[in-house]
Amino acid sequence: MNSSKDSICIYCTVFGKVQGVFFRVSTREQALRLNIRGHAKNLNNGNVEVIACGELRAVEQLKKWLQQGPKNSQVKDVVCEALDIQQTMNYQLNNFKIL
Repeated sequence: MNSSKDSICIYCTVFGKVQGVFFRVSTREQALRLNIRGHAKNLNNGNVEVIACGELRAVEQLKKWLQQGPKNSQVKDVVCEALDIQQTMNYQLNNFKIL
């Protein structure tokens, strides 16, 4: 992760009908298009976890996209928080993965 001031990392939880509707695959496509690193992961409670690191503008675009999701999803809420560089060290963030 480069430490320029215009780069950020966020941790988001996406609530709603977001599993079984290609949400993670679609998120990965959006992230790669925006040059964002991180991952999308199904959680046991039916939500999806998204870690996204990249340029501020790109991460904001992905965050906005998460609120809509792919065609068959029904997003009820997206809750995001900023991560600092130390928090992201636990993740292998050299691309965008589906976990």
